[in-house]
Amino acid sequence: MKLPGQDAIARQAGEHLATHRVRLPRKVVERPIRQVVERLFMALLVLVVTALVVYAGHDGYHDDSDGSVDLLDAFYYATVTLSTTGYGDITPVSDSARLTNIFVITPLRVLFLIILVGTTLEVLTERTREEWRLNRWRSTLRDHTVVVGFGTKGRSAVQTVCATGLRKEQVVVVDPSAKAVDAATAEGYAGVMGDATRSDVLRRAEVHRARQIIIAPQRDDTSVLVTLTARQLNRGAKIVAAVREEENAPLLKQSGADAVITSASAAGRLLGLSVLSPAAGMVMEDLIQQGSGLDIVERPVVRGEVGRKPRETDDLVVSVVRGHRVLGYDDPSLGTLQLTDRLITIVRVTPGARTTPDTRPLPHG
Repeated sequence: MKLPGQDAIARQAGEHLATHRVRLPRKVVERPIRQVVERLFMALLVLVVTALVVYAGHDGYHDDSDGSVDLLDAFYYATVTLSTTGYGDITPVSDSARLTNIFVITPLRVLFLIILVGTTLEVLTERTREEWRLNRWRSTLRDHTVVVGFGTKGRSAVQTVCATGLRKEQVVVVDPSAKAVDAATAEGYAGVMGDATRSDVLRRAEVHRARQIIIAPQRDDTSVLVTLTARQLNRGAKIVAAVREEENAPLLKQSGADAVITSASAAGRLLGLSVLSPAAGMVMEDLIQQGSGLDIVERPVVRGEVGRKPRETDDLVVSVVRGHRVLGYDDPSLGTLQLTDRLITIVRVTPGARTTPDTRPLPHG
């Protein structure tokens, strides 16, 4: 099956330059441009103050060209003095002018150099700090979650995963849009800007060491290519992918996805259910929304529940995960609960409460 736009995706991948880079979340204290403007203003202010000081005592200075020092000469002297150039064509000759140079102009020169050198050192220090953070991030990142596509689906998916207790430091967002990556880093996630169909982009997200991969781009053909690339780099990760059209779901499963969510049909079924039964639609919407009301969670069987029927537990059990199979609560072959089973339950949670996520990878076909 050839998906629409596949040739265009291939051409874009071939023409894409390696301009992607990893962006770690950070707290921005002040805009860099504003900092530069403020320091430039401070340097100009020091220059003006120095020139005015020289002009105020211009009678104590000698100019080799015409013997007198006017306002332009004062600014010229201030410029060459603060920059430590010192041509020597204008010199202080009176005692007061020399004392002014010692106690006023010299401190202003030092302040001017501090502003310029300090800006340079801060830039170099920031680069070194960023490289150190990036190397440390790479060395410590293990069993994390990679989210490909930070649109509506990807953002909602990562918010749901983080609501179960996953730390934001364990989430890496991959998106070709700089605005999307900036939005991800602003929310506390690490971001990689680039085309996720390229293996080098996914390697920058350390996808080969990820535990979970959520694939939610805008196009179905992109989902297929990303799934193929991600599964090639990581054979053991749990991969969940989203598609718009239901006919493309089997292709994604063949590409290596453990679970495929069809967004268009799911939304359509919810719309139809809401028309037939508004109350049932509200319940389904409540189940979909994470963190309040009713939630669907997966948990292990506790020892006190071993030997019981699913309906004999305190929670509302809808399915039981036994081995590689998912059995309904009323499945005749289920029998009683075993210690190795896991329960899919519906529970009521309050805002701020967290549930323990299932960290086991799903079996691959």
